[in-house]
Amino acid sequence: MNYMPGTASLIEDIDKKHLVLLRDGRTLIGILRSIDQFANLVLHQTVERIHVGKKFGDIPRGIFVVRGENVVLLGEVDLDKECDQVLQRVSIEEILEEQRTEQQAKQESERLKLQAVKERGLSIPKADTLDDF
Repeated sequence: MNYMPGTASLIEDIDKKHLVLLRDGRTLIGILRSIDQFANLVLHQTVERIHVGKKFGDIPRGIFVVRGENVVLLGEVDLDKECDQVLQRVSIEEILEEQRTEQQAKQESERLKLQAVKERGLSIPKADTLDDF
């Protein structure tokens, strides 16, 4: 096997099942159908996998085009080990409700932290204003 630079090395991975972790935290699983010099991907039979604790759910997405700059991680799924799951598969509705509950708990925790910081006379700059410094 010869080394190919850049995204050309992924040519051998076409038509194989891959997991893609995106910059916004989403996880996609699908069959890699195409890739270009900018690492833009086309995934076929794609599902968006949501993990909450020991549970997961898959939301069917179909054909999915991913801009290369949004890819954090790309890896081939080992089909032999794919069934060795310690996680529990649940329905789409259940995993979305679990995700919503988890996000609300995180927001409440952040709100309490911010309140405690303010009570001590400190302030935390908002993330969107950090670029101004």
